[in-house]
Amino acid sequence: MASHRERILDQFTLQAVPFSQSPSVSNQKALHAIVRAADAGPDDTSLDIACGPGLLVCAFARVVRFAIGIDLTPAMLEQARKLQEEQGLTNVSWQQGDVTALPYPDAHFSIVTSRFVFHHLEDPLAALKEMKRVCKPGGRVLVADMAPHPEKAAALNAEEVLRDPSHVRAMPEAELRGLYTQAGLPEPRVRCYRVECEMEDLLSRSFPKEGDADRIRKVFRDSIPTNALDLNTRLENGQIYYSFPVAVMVSSR
Repeated sequence: MASHRERILDQFTLQAVPFSQSPSVSNQKALHAIVRAADAGPDDTSLDIACGPGLLVCAFARVVRFAIGIDLTPAMLEQARKLQEEQGLTNVSWQQGDVTALPYPDAHFSIVTSRFVFHHLEDPLAALKEMKRVCKPGGRVLVADMAPHPEKAAALNAEEVLRDPSHVRAMPEAELRGLYTQAGLPEPRVRCYRVECEMEDLLSRSFPKEGDADRIRKVFRDSIPTNALDLNTRLENGQIYYSFPVAVMVSSR
């Protein structure tokens, strides 16, 4: 059996290019909303853990003094460097590393973020504790992730594991809040939103096991009458549209 670390490396090496080009992931309105939620300014230094193709890092870099992204997958960091070059940003750096053992001193950054990361982690609390550790007193710790309705989380997670074998578990909002308490962080401010996508576009940048794509299509279709996945699935002009529920949580240290 492959380790979870190997599953992440495998999936995100395959996903590096399509993930970076996904309209839902690169949605500028959502990125800017996260920068605003973190109350970012020119005196800040920011770290984005499991930064993927660097979209959020580059969004912060337009506002903060310096921005760093760290990720496990070299292919993702390659896309991040390309994005930095395309945007002409000079106040950015990238590092390969593990989010549960960040290679930075205590109290090093004024903003520490993660976006669409925790549902891939076997121990999200360990990552949040590391985010807290490297964040300065008075800084902000921000987590943005899928946050399904508690009664529909199991169905969504079953579908997501089919679609992406590196998926572990998306947590409802109350459980994400609870991680902050367990990490010793103040109660976070929470903002929820949805980004709409189309199912076939999602599958075009996913790499499920052979035969599972049709199973996923059926799960999406079957969810339409009852919204069983909490994705607000609907059929329009022969295509299935959906929207992931996202919670953005910000705690000031």
